[in-house]
Amino acid sequence: MKWRYFKQNLFFSLSRLCALILAVAIGGFLIYILVNGISAINWGFLTQPPQDSMTKGGIMPAILGTFYLTVGALITALPLGIASAIYLSEYAKEGPVIRIIRIGVNCLAGVPSIVFGLFGLGLFVVFLQFGSCILSGSLTLGFLILPTIIGASEEALKAVPQTFREASLGLGVSKWQTILRIVLPNALPGILTGSILGIGRAAGETAPIMFTAAAFFTAKLPTSIFDEVMALPYHVYVLATAGTHIEETRQIQYGTVLVLVGLVLSIDLIAIVIRSYIRKRKRW
Repeated sequence: MKWRYFKQNLFFSLSRLCALILAVAIGGFLIYILVNGISAINWGFLTQPPQDSMTKGGIMPAILGTFYLTVGALITALPLGIASAIYLSEYAKEGPVIRIIRIGVNCLAGVPSIVFGLFGLGLFVVFLQFGSCILSGSLTLGFLILPTIIGASEEALKAVPQTFREASLGLGVSKWQTILRIVLPNALPGILTGSILGIGRAAGETAPIMFTAAAFFTAKLPTSIFDEVMALPYHVYVLATAGTHIEETRQIQYGTVLVLVGLVLSIDLIAIVIRSYIRKRKRW
């Protein structure tokens, strides 16, 4: 009996230690970025375009470009991901084909982002002739985060008790209406969790947008989905590796990273607030 309690306490202690190490690592990263980048943050930095070979000025075009690409990726991936999850969870019968589809979705989730970038370049930029623009980048990022949303949405749908479906069908409601009015509202918090994960990945990716949307430098703001844009991840990459004044722009690099982290956290916070509101309404 004592040995069993010892193993249990040891396991809990190791779990707490792992969680503490993770929290310290994330906290240390955020503090490091904050300390090095906060001095670059001011109103001009957030509202002006880059100037003097990107050694001065601000990052307004990159902020807007990142926001447009992230929102476009969600608009692309969310409907497709939810529809695919509904089919796999509610309509598809278990068999070799469905198992292959699920394996394919899981494999796509682990494919390097550079592969999606080349895919977007070949399909959207060259074959469909959209060119390097917001539309091509959004579609590419949408396909990048699609496996994550499918997996999270399918698990959320499966977590809805089967008795909910049976009670609705027993009242004579059609299967589609049951899914639309009973299953989806109860699965929505889990679906939003997958969306939050997708937002973080879409906003922070550099490789896919290098070939499909991101410009090295442009001072003008986009006016349509067929315009090329700057983006925060690619802007950091350019300043840190391809710029002519790398050391002079070090403060701008940290400031850009800080803005990127803040933008992702802000979008995630909005999604978390919506998820919490939906959960509270369900309790009522």
